[in-house]
Amino acid sequence: MKIKPLISRLLALVLVVAIGLVGCGSEPGGLTGNYNQDTLAVLNTLSTTIELPTDAPNLKEMQALSRQQMNDYASRYRRNQKYAGLRSFTTMQTAINSLAGYYSSYGSRPLSDKLKKRLKQEFRQVELAVKRGF
Repeated sequence: MKIKPLISRLLALVLVVAIGLVGCGSEPGGLTGNYNQDTLAVLNTLSTTIELPTDAPNLKEMQALSRQQMNDYASRYRRNQKYAGLRSFTTMQTAINSLAGYYSSYGSRPLSDKLKKRLKQEFRQVELAVKRGF
């Protein structure tokens, strides 16, 4: 009986299935590859983060998650011509750039009311544009 080739094939099948299952999972930042879902998910995270009070116990974690999602979102969709020209993407990119710049320069300070107001306005515009398909 030739058991060695059978075990070898079984092991190869198990490895292919394991790699396939791991490869099909979502990314650590929570992006799925679906532009509309990803945009709304990042919007939700960013909105939650900018609304947190400065003494919130999970502020640092939320800021880190926001930074990760902003980086993942921009790197995934920036070079894709299908999305790069959309109004929702360009407005989202403006908001991400503003928030990322603020975190880079003034990471430990609370957001100014002026910036918060502008970000909320841009988030509303993005949400409406995504729902309309723009």
